[in-house]
Amino acid sequence: MKKKNFKGRCVKRKLNKCDEICRTYNPIQYAYADVLETDSSIQSYRCNVVLEGLELGEYTSDFACVKKDGEPMIRECVYRRQISKSMTVKLLDASLKYWQSRGVTDWGLIVDAK
Repeated sequence: MKKKNFKGRCVKRKLNKCDEICRTYNPIQYAYADVLETDSSIQSYRCNVVLEGLELGEYTSDFACVKKDGEPMIRECVYRRQISKSMTVKLLDASLKYWQSRGVTDWGLIVDAK
């Protein structure tokens, strides 16, 4: 998750399953976009999806995917060193609640290997 108007380094790529230009802001997002491209169970996905009306402010979810069976899937990318920080926990919890309130049951984290 990141602020809606995040001002960091961005890598833009055109990928087949991404519904728009795929904008990644860290190595975890970049690598996971490649994973989604090769995953046969994923039909399409969007990057940096705005969480409309979130109480904490304007934030985005990293990946909103649609599986081949039509089920939505949400993935948030986070560095292992940040996963226990209070603000990270608060944002991830807000994302989980946001998507659950919209009927999404497949919500998960993508964490770096280190």
